[in-house]
Amino acid sequence: MIVKKDQLLTEQRDEMRGGTGTVTVTHIEEGAKLSHGRLFASLTLPPGASVGPHVHEGETEYYYILKGSAEVVESDGVKLVSAGDVVVTGNGASHSISNVGSEPLEFIALILLDA
Repeated sequence: MIVKKDQLLTEQRDEMRGGTGTVTVTHIEEGAKLSHGRLFASLTLPPGASVGPHVHEGETEYYYILKGSAEVVESDGVKLVSAGDVVVTGNGASHSISNVGSEPLEFIALILLDA
């Protein structure tokens, strides 16, 4: 199966999960069709925008950073990430991500349900 770019659902989310600014979310595969997961999407955050802190219980979220630089807050502190880095959050942990660069931050988010 091939899904063309113009068939993907894209939405704007203001203050996503209590964050700042507007996040563009392009759903690569919608939750109802995603086996063993609930999110597979591309997110774009303009400079200064963020996704607020949120917890992942019974699931694991992966961020694969494609472009830009970000600050990730996890239980053990603040970390800087950039293109090529992967952020993994699960087992009841929480995280947030903020674009701290001067260009848009682009990343893939994948949430898989724990077995």
